[in-house]
Amino acid sequence: MSDLSDVSDLLDLLPDGVIEVDADRRIVAVNATATRLTGYSPDELVGKEVQTVLSARGRDLRPVWADGWHTSAQLKSVRSLPEQDVVIRTAAGRDLRTLVTGSYQRDAGGRLAGAVLVLRDAGRRWHQAATGIEIVSTVSHELRSPLTSVKGYTSLLLNRWDRLKDDDKQMMLEQVNHDADRVTRLITELLDISRLETGRLMLRRYEIDLPRIAASVVEKIRLEYPELDAHLVFPEGFPRIFADPDKVEQVLSNLVENACKYASPGGLSIVGTVEVDEVSVAVIDCGEGIPAADLPKVFTKFFRRSEGRPTGSGLGLWISRGLVEAHGGRLVAESITGQGTAFRFTLPRNG
Repeated sequence: MSDLSDVSDLLDLLPDGVIEVDADRRIVAVNATATRLTGYSPDELVGKEVQTVLSARGRDLRPVWADGWHTSAQLKSVRSLPEQDVVIRTAAGRDLRTLVTGSYQRDAGGRLAGAVLVLRDAGRRWHQAATGIEIVSTVSHELRSPLTSVKGYTSLLLNRWDRLKDDDKQMMLEQVNHDADRVTRLITELLDISRLETGRLMLRRYEIDLPRIAASVVEKIRLEYPELDAHLVFPEGFPRIFADPDKVEQVLSNLVENACKYASPGGLSIVGTVEVDEVSVAVIDCGEGIPAADLPKVFTKFFRRSEGRPTGSGLGLWISRGLVEAHGGRLVAESITGQGTAFRFTLPRNG
């Protein structure tokens, strides 16, 4: 008895629901997670036909197992039940989407004696799948514009090189270079999303000069926003810190571009501050500010305010916060309606 009790205790620790049924698909035993998922007590489940008590339906909302087992059960050599999308009805009358898999129990002759079903709440997986599809769709759309530009200008340069003026060639090559950098950044963002979500982001820390990186970012973004007017304010002797230069540049680029899109390219300030244990950099605009209701959402995936020019993937600020936090810093937003917004991030001085 102690062995059976130990097995039951272990099953109760599983994060997925486990339901054992006999050859007539009547419930023989359940674990604690199955009772939490369904809302039924063990006494309300045991002895009941699984289809009847849980009103199990497929994605087309037609009953599953209504005419017997899954077709795979007819093959005596098959032991595993293929994963199925199943909607069950909980005790509270709520429909719950689950992923059901399991294994068949067979006697010595291969005849079906029952099955052990494993139920998992599908909400989280479906949300992740939808998010992944949205990321691919969004970034694909963002890639189209720079690639079209690169293709157009390189084709023009190849076909009309001798007839183009040097100034025109220079302009086209600068634009191709800029758009190639933009594509590289988008691909980097895709990789960073995966690495941030799985905790596999690797930082390559070097001694960096933040004022120099900030100046470089402004010059690069000015190619896309020629009217960009940014005032850099860093105190004399601003300390060098150990950080990943590419990631810091990515954060600053996202913040400056965000200000250009949603506020104005004019009147920007990039202000560096030195504290005892950390340094901070703030990108401050003179726009209309962010409404109080939107401020908590700005670091959310895909969030884009309707004000300004809401282009982009809606991932920049979310990624930026992740990159800053990976360094051991913080990224916050402060805004006063009608007076502008400041995005401020910190980085530890000791790396």
